[in-house]
Amino acid sequence: MFELIFLFIMIGYFFQSFIFIIGARKKFPRISDDKLPTATIIVAARNEEEKILRTLQSLDKLEYPDGKLQIMIVDDQSTDSTGKIIDGFIAGKPRFQKITTEEHHTKLIGKMRALAYAIKEATGEIILTTDADCEVKPLWVKTICSHYEKDVALVSGVTTQTSEKWFHGMQAIDFVYLLTAGAGTTNLNVPISCIGNNMSFRKSAYDEVGGYEKLPHSVTEDFTLMNAIYNLKKYKVIFPVESDSLITSIPCRSLKSLVHQKKRWGVGGLGVPFRGFIIMFWGFTANLLVLLTPFFFSPTWLTLVVFKVALDFFLLYPVHVKLGIAKNLKYFFHFEVYYLIYVILLPFIVLPNKKVIWKGREY
Repeated sequence: MFELIFLFIMIGYFFQSFIFIIGARKKFPRISDDKLPTATIIVAARNEEEKILRTLQSLDKLEYPDGKLQIMIVDDQSTDSTGKIIDGFIAGKPRFQKITTEEHHTKLIGKMRALAYAIKEATGEIILTTDADCEVKPLWVKTICSHYEKDVALVSGVTTQTSEKWFHGMQAIDFVYLLTAGAGTTNLNVPISCIGNNMSFRKSAYDEVGGYEKLPHSVTEDFTLMNAIYNLKKYKVIFPVESDSLITSIPCRSLKSLVHQKKRWGVGGLGVPFRGFIIMFWGFTANLLVLLTPFFFSPTWLTLVVFKVALDFFLLYPVHVKLGIAKNLKYFFHFEVYYLIYVILLPFIVLPNKKVIWKGREY
């Protein structure tokens, strides 16, 4: 009986993974360089003195037509030297602009306020967002903006993380796994996730949904906006998986910060449409049954566990190759253990207490 249940769960997990693979492989038409729209990059920074210089240096290397790119760095009331680092770096660089938020500028709080503050000042037709701990590739903006045909309102990209050791490498693979699921579902017109550090949207579509001021507060403001634009049912929302638009962020350095990150994502994930909970169900049950395998050991159970691990690898391998980061797969088994543990524990972390602490603020 239990083996039949396990088999049923693994069949569902297989079809779900197959959907992710099909959607993530989808390709999209691109416009020519002479038709590229004006663009504004917005980076919200709060107490990022140890990381932001790396981000600024990569932004300075961006290739985009002259006069069409604006880079806005938002100092969100930093209490360290973030503001001074920004000032020193952007001096004499006309593409860059620094703005500072005011505590009571709007009813919004946190990152949503910083982004809304900057978007009002943005001049680009396309808004791109990334974080102050991220490194972008020189062709990032050009690659993302080349997908903005007239009927496209939002384009997401993939983010990975630096992988200096196993603790970082498992996080890097996890980012790609989750965003492959996001790309797969989005490109099949059932979006469930995106990531705000590699996201873009038409400013006109943002205004059409009322901006962040009209959206419900969320600690995952990226998906809240994506879902609002998708629900207009007027535009395409796409998620190309391409190496030139890959962004690399810095992983959590400690277990405590990693738990806080996962909790923030978990709390934000409670706002996903019902289809998102279906995907969570297959992931949770498949990993739970793998965890229970030692208690029901049999050749059939062992075969299904091996099948599940192999399925995860064959989902991840082509995406990593396409993105040019296949070397990270040396941490694949670390990821499998990590994925197994946090998927099982996350509901018990999120549901009893939805309070989130992020960047020194409580939500």
